[in-house]
Amino acid sequence: MGAEIEAERDAVWSALADPVQIVRWRPGVLSIGSPEASFPTEGRRFRWNCRLHEIPLALVETPSRVIPSARLESEIGLGLFRFRQTFTLAAAATGTRLVIQIETPNHMPLVGGCLDRFAVRRFATDLASTYLQALRDWCERGLERSATLDGAEALTMGSSAGF
Repeated sequence: MGAEIEAERDAVWSALADPVQIVRWRPGVLSIGSPEASFPTEGRRFRWNCRLHEIPLALVETPSRVIPSARLESEIGLGLFRFRQTFTLAAAATGTRLVIQIETPNHMPLVGGCLDRFAVRRFATDLASTYLQALRDWCERGLERSATLDGAEALTMGSSAGF
């Protein structure tokens, strides 16, 4: 899933790589849980303090590939959820083309059961859509996201979701 953002590629990269900015745009992220200077460093775990509905959780992000102003691949753990997230940036006519890819297993464990592949696909799609919208809002207009993440969209970007 992708979107064009009316901002220079370096500005979009900064929003993805600067922990202070991430706290301001990424739904559900309340604060930085690891030293700021470590993000994004390949192979180094970074912790964000988050809220899913009203439950405080740690989001653990481990960048696996970092190409400044071009690509950020990370392994993500949020409670029982595990997925791979990739942001790819490219020049566009009006700024930056940003593509986000969320890779999830065919099912995700839950307390007392699991989400099937169709629910997981909806979760990943909602997450990508929410992140893209929130990042676009931040880069183009400086709009901050909600402080909480509710449902699948809470793990994504967007002003309608609270991560």
